[in-house]
Amino acid sequence: MLGVYIHIPFCNKICNYCDFCKILYDSDYVSKYLDKLEEEIKSRYKGELVKTIYIGGGTPSSLNNDELDRLLSIISIFNLDSEYEYTIECNIESIDINKINIFKSYGINRISFGVESFDKDICKILGRNHDEDMVFDNIYLTKKYFDNINIDLIYGVNDNIEIVKSDIAKFLELNIPHISCYSLILEEHTKLFIDKHDYIDQDKDREMYEYIKDTLRKNGYKHYEISNYARDGYESIHNKSYWLNGSYYGFGLGAVSYINNNRISNTKNMSKYLDGNYKDSCQYEDIQTRKENDLILGLRLIDGIDIDNYNNKYNDNLLDKDIINKLLNDGYIEVINNRLRCKDKYLYLENYFLEDIIGSEL
Repeated sequence: MLGVYIHIPFCNKICNYCDFCKILYDSDYVSKYLDKLEEEIKSRYKGELVKTIYIGGGTPSSLNNDELDRLLSIISIFNLDSEYEYTIECNIESIDINKINIFKSYGINRISFGVESFDKDICKILGRNHDEDMVFDNIYLTKKYFDNINIDLIYGVNDNIEIVKSDIAKFLELNIPHISCYSLILEEHTKLFIDKHDYIDQDKDREMYEYIKDTLRKNGYKHYEISNYARDGYESIHNKSYWLNGSYYGFGLGAVSYINNNRISNTKNMSKYLDGNYKDSCQYEDIQTRKENDLILGLRLIDGIDIDNYNNKYNDNLLDKDIINKLLNDGYIEVINNRLRCKDKYLYLENYFLEDIIGSEL
């Protein structure tokens, strides 16, 4: 399965927590950027069948109607599988019926909203411009035209778990099929980091994680990846391909591709990109690196890793590895139905013990 990621770096406002590759919206830059994006796609894409397209950012919905029409026309070059998933990220405040009609006309079938929180004080800390009424109004509008909708939530901005409970309750009221929940990370160079915003106590953060996990499961959402929950049939096919270490193209500023075991990173410098110097680096991943990535990414999935698939892929025996046996003996992971998976009670700590895989003999 081959996926395509398209990066649109433009935003109407830079959020206080965001460390993605982004710049403030400028119509002149958008026009030049779309020219170069089209050139890059035509120079690199070989006509392969594509299963998923994901337009991320930045804020793709910050583009005006004509710019969106041009962007989606450029993307029409891809040879889409008959059963495809085609996602675009949107901010709540920049969606309307005109953009929805454009999305529908080009075959987009999944909308991902960056909500982050319904709480006005949390939104102010994060630098978000919407309020609760706007979220409900615009998601109800979107639901008239799209079944497959995701929202992102951020928790751990402060230590008030009642805000988390309220956010989850409001998500459930919206009755949409997918949610991604992330604990706040203070990335360097973001306003929150520069302003010395503090992390909350780890025990409180874990309490929030466990509350989200338990509540969503009780309400019919499948917990299929550490931070992601979906109703049956609504798992993100595109994102799941990342966790399965599949192949994908990445086009646009700062985008990453993984093709034929090569990890290709585009420049994050807009001037270089507009000069046609798209690529920043290309790293061939040897078999050790591929095995590490398969394990670290695959164990993020709640169902874990299919042992037979891994063994056939590498002509190897996963359960013979010392690091795997150590993690099994320490009780962090388990084998169920010939799948290697993290034990439920250790999901919150998974990033810590999976670091032991890096550099271990595989």
